[in-house]
Amino acid sequence: MFHTKIEIPVSSLKISYEDKIMTLGSCFAENIGKRMKDVYFQTDNNPFGVLYNPISIKNSLCLLLQNKQFTINDIFENNGLWQSFSHSTRFSHSNAQICLDQINSRLTASRNFLKDTNVLVITFGTSWVFEEVNSTEVVSNCHKLPAKNFHRRRLSVAEIVDNFIKIICKLLTEYPDIQIIFSVSPIRHLKDGAVENNLSKSTLLLSVNELVEQFEHVHYFPAYEIQMDELRDYRYYAADMLHPSDVAVDYIWNRFSQTYFSSETMRIKKEVEQLNTDLLHRPLHPDSEEFRKFKLHVEQRKIELIKSYPFLETSLF
Repeated sequence: MFHTKIEIPVSSLKISYEDKIMTLGSCFAENIGKRMKDVYFQTDNNPFGVLYNPISIKNSLCLLLQNKQFTINDIFENNGLWQSFSHSTRFSHSNAQICLDQINSRLTASRNFLKDTNVLVITFGTSWVFEEVNSTEVVSNCHKLPAKNFHRRRLSVAEIVDNFIKIICKLLTEYPDIQIIFSVSPIRHLKDGAVENNLSKSTLLLSVNELVEQFEHVHYFPAYEIQMDELRDYRYYAADMLHPSDVAVDYIWNRFSQTYFSSETMRIKKEVEQLNTDLLHRPLHPDSEEFRKFKLHVEQRKIELIKSYPFLETSLF
């Protein structure tokens, strides 16, 4: 068989539908978070938008652990849009107050969500960072400002590990039972250069390995290795040949599910997936008696599912 199977050790961490899960990081974190949301897990996905480098992710966690609210001094205007160096373009707006309202409302909601979070899923994308020249702060997004405004450099393993030891200790002090799953994004950053991308990914892998060895609450999921070895074929990439295709993300999602979901969680997930398919069904004849009966049947199944698993009530709609 022309296939390299990545063996994933049985994990002591088992995720249930009663858990609250927050994702932070690259596009891959976004993809996994979306698939969890699609089957009605209680999730908060990328509250700052897509984040690529470890320092931006660490800074975002610091913001969630503080009481800070953003003010006009924390955002800037560029080409008619108000933006934040701590957020993706998802929060940009032509109106400064609307921009701030979006940032602060999401910050408050995510801060409250973190208080009950059981599992934090973090995906590192790159170890290359951009520091704003004036402040020397690492930015989460350059927002297409001129290159002269930033200094670009690669983080060291020691720098990443040191920053995350500190933030993990803070998290465990506040939330002693929180579990953290790290992964490295399989998305290649070839704009950095092929060699530079490999150096970057190697730095991330070495950093995560040190963190896993130091903390009992920290786990590693080999998304990068699955894409690079099990799915070592351009059929499993999107048209840009850099991002995993939907088929690849679904496959990695299934491996994630097998690794961290209990048998009970897998059983509920299957029921929810079938219900979700039926809820989204669009018939050729929506006014027919047959479809009316089908809708009643689906609604009854939803009621029974919530009765059996009350924690689904806030998710199923």
